[in-house]
Amino acid sequence: MRASLMIGWLAAIAVAAPAATPYPAVRPGIVLRFPADHGAHPLFRTEWWYVTGWLRTATGEDLGFQVTFFQTRPPGDAGNPSRFAARQVLFAHAALSANGRLLHGERAARGGFGLAGARTGDGDVAIRDWRLRRVPDGRWRTRVAADGFALQLDFRPTQPPLPQGQGGYSRKGPRVEEASYYYSVPHLRVSGSVRRGTRVEPVTGEAWLDREWSSNYLAPNAQGWDWTGLNFDDGSALMAFRIRRKGGGTVWAGGSYRRRDGSVTVLSPQDVTFRPLATWRSAATGATYPVTQEVGIRVGPRIMRWRLRPLFAAQELDARRSGLPVYWEGAVRTSGGRGYLELTGYDRALEM
Repeated sequence: MRASLMIGWLAAIAVAAPAATPYPAVRPGIVLRFPADHGAHPLFRTEWWYVTGWLRTATGEDLGFQVTFFQTRPPGDAGNPSRFAARQVLFAHAALSANGRLLHGERAARGGFGLAGARTGDGDVAIRDWRLRRVPDGRWRTRVAADGFALQLDFRPTQPPLPQGQGGYSRKGPRVEEASYYYSVPHLRVSGSVRRGTRVEPVTGEAWLDREWSSNYLAPNAQGWDWTGLNFDDGSALMAFRIRRKGGGTVWAGGSYRRRDGSVTVLSPQDVTFRPLATWRSAATGATYPVTQEVGIRVGPRIMRWRLRPLFAAQELDARRSGLPVYWEGAVRTSGGRGYLELTGYDRALEM
């Protein structure tokens, strides 16, 4: 559910576009194939590779992090022979939550010219010196460096990919095309190092990878979304989201719950609830976010609930100076697990 970062860039590109691009529609019936679906799907309007997680230093300090790469196919004339035509635009965001402060940085570039690109056939996306790729032994690896921090992390899968929705077709609204192709890889084992300032520290931890690609993501009456991905200590995992309606209420909701034995329950809109418990108001943007929430799911006759508590409240990413949107993306704790919570559309409605 990471598309919030791309909105400003897409709007700017669309203004100059000479004609609409016929993007492929997302439909039920997909069969995910690996390693091919770890790689890029360049015909679709947009896609993203997104890793979030918790890290622990040798001194026992807890840190949160995210690394996100996007690729978007701007509208335009596919027959334009110029090598300068913007056939793909890539951008990325990385953040580190530490000591009550959020450090973050961005990258953006047109695809090609040796500056940026996303490989088809397997996972490998890069913008200049930032990179996220899958190496031959099956691990994922990222290297990013921004103002004040850097991440050098390896992610080793301990579970197979988790298709979201109906085998990877994940509905986001009442119309069949308001959807994405979507899978997750929970419980990635993390090792590597973090640099803060000039100090480099070894870290270990656990992470979550999301992969989505789509051409038509949100219903016109959608305001934004709440999303969470949670790794539990017993090996189970939960992804849950709700698309909020303009003026209040819910357009759509869903997710999946994988038990520790590997069995999966796909969650329908009526199976998922988000209940705000405490809010935080940003002095920088004026947006008010429900940073503490109770997430509830129905699994058969059983109702399961978790209270999500942020590592700290001030995890808003204000990227307006880079032409990108404002949203809240934070590390959260819950009973028996940890993960991330994303809150979009709280300063203004998203347009996608």
